[in-house]
Amino acid sequence: MTFLEKPSQLPMAIGDALKRAFPHLRVGNHLDFPDTGDITGILISVERNGPGVRSLAGRKAHALSVSLKAMVASGAAPFDACDLASQLMDLALDNRWGLPPDQCDLPTAIVAAPSVLTGAQTDYDTWTVSFSQNLYLGPSLLEDPTGKPLFARTWEVSNIDDPDQYRPLQE
Repeated sequence: MTFLEKPSQLPMAIGDALKRAFPHLRVGNHLDFPDTGDITGILISVERNGPGVRSLAGRKAHALSVSLKAMVASGAAPFDACDLASQLMDLALDNRWGLPPDQCDLPTAIVAAPSVLTGAQTDYDTWTVSFSQNLYLGPSLLEDPTGKPLFARTWEVSNIDDPDQYRPLQE
C-alpha cells in the first residue's frame, strides 16, 4: 500500500483496480475518451473535492465525489450498460482500491442511473455510478516529534491547527 499524499491518487488507484477487474474494457479519464463516436469503457471522473471531518489520527480529510461512467457502444444488447453499472457498484461497495485503510474510507452513497441526453431523453447505453469517498492526507497529529503528549481544548485556542497553541499534558 502506498502512503497517500494527494487526492489524484484515488482516481489512479480506482483506474488500476478497474483495469484488473475489466481487462477487456477501456478504462481512463477524460483524456482517454476523445469524443470520437461509439466507445465501450469506463470513464473515471472526480466531480467534487471538499473538506471532511479530520481522521481520528488528526489527518486532514478530503471528501471526494467520484463518478464512473459505464458506456457501451450503440447496438449493444438492451441494458448492457445497466449490467456493467451494477458490476461497478458491487466492486465499489467495499473497496479502498488498494489504498491504506487509515487514509481511505469505504465509498458511501453509491448510486447508479442512466445518463440524460438533451432534453428529457435517457441514454440507456451510458450509466453513471456515483459515490463519495473520504481521503485523509498529511501527517498524523498523533506523531508528536518532541515525544511529549500535547493537547488543546477548542474553546481555549483560536486555531486548533496551530501546534504552538497546544500545551503538554499534566501528569
